[in-house]
Amino acid sequence: MEETLQGLQIGIDNMWLLVAAFLVMFMQPGFALVEAGFTRSKNTANILMKNLMDFSIGSILYWIIGFTIMYGDSIGGFIGMPDLFFMSDGFGDNYSDYADLFFQTVFAATAATIVSGAMAERTEFKAYLIFSIVITVVIYPISGHWTWGGGWLSQLGFHDFAGSSIVHSVGAWVGLAGASIIGPRLGKYGKDGKANAIPGHNLAMGALGVFILWFGWFGFNPGSQLAAAGTDNAVAIGHIAVTTNLAAAAGAVTAMLVAWFRYKRPSLSISLNGALAGLVAITAGCDAVNPMGALFIGISAGFILPFAVEFFDKVLKVDDPVGAISVHGVGGAFGTLAVGLFSTSEGLFYGHGTKLLGIQAVGVLAFFAWAFGLGLVLFFILKKINILRVSKRIEEEGLDVYEHGESAYN
Repeated sequence: MEETLQGLQIGIDNMWLLVAAFLVMFMQPGFALVEAGFTRSKNTANILMKNLMDFSIGSILYWIIGFTIMYGDSIGGFIGMPDLFFMSDGFGDNYSDYADLFFQTVFAATAATIVSGAMAERTEFKAYLIFSIVITVVIYPISGHWTWGGGWLSQLGFHDFAGSSIVHSVGAWVGLAGASIIGPRLGKYGKDGKANAIPGHNLAMGALGVFILWFGWFGFNPGSQLAAAGTDNAVAIGHIAVTTNLAAAAGAVTAMLVAWFRYKRPSLSISLNGALAGLVAITAGCDAVNPMGALFIGISAGFILPFAVEFFDKVLKVDDPVGAISVHGVGGAFGTLAVGLFSTSEGLFYGHGTKLLGIQAVGVLAFFAWAFGLGLVLFFILKKINILRVSKRIEEEGLDVYEHGESAYN
């Protein structure tokens, strides 16, 4: 009887982890549709191809070595002991080995695809393949080891339940480095330095992508509980689903109201990104905050989002076609810090002082320095060897035909 119950528990836990991973994998077409819809039709095939390849290449490389760099025996709290996984003895003996590997693989793919949006419409396809490899094998696994792999940040008490910083900010800060090095799209800024709007070609596609991402996030956050059997896990999964949904809804509503007040129109594109900002922000503390805290985190993320987009676009002159840096970078950093404020067990607003807030700030700065710093080095090298940006003619006429020999629309 005891053996039967244990087998049932193992089966429930394993199946929940795989179902959650399938939901996160479904976020990949969500990202592809958002990016394609928010950019111009002449680059759609290029964007879809990039999203296909970062998942495909990332899956193979994360299996070969990325997973062990992230979760292997810690070397000084900085990096896991690398091991060629497909040659390892004993892998697969534990019931959860394959499920864990697949669940973490789809997270790694998410970090890589965020960069695509920030650098869309002017990046050479071969350069994108190169930096997708570097993110999957080096940048994401090493910084992930600091926290989820038992490294130095986790030892400090840093809390990022499902990856506001570990996944989202890391991808965004690499994207910020890339967008800074590659420069803006042709026509984005006039001779007077004023930013010109370059509208996307299909908001229906972008909206569908956001709804897919919202749906997939119920694998991203509740799935990070990593188990479903038993009362404690059941309660936690339900709690996380509610906090995740409230933050997303609050982010969308708040961003709409800010846009309505500031630009005199309830902008669909800003509202969609507001929902994503709320989702990114709640990801770090979805397990640690109550529903009211989640609502305030979503409201704050939705309020910050339009101003962050303006700051990067008009002040820093960083051309981010889909707002990825604002959504995932700023939203992720804010959400990580918000754990130190809204955590019911350790947060400042619940009478527990500033200790956790300070630790969260250290983590935010560490992830920025790591991802942005390595991103600058990587993209500087790619620019120097002249494979980072397409030619003026290709950018003007579209990457689809020149880079891939086909168009998304015929």
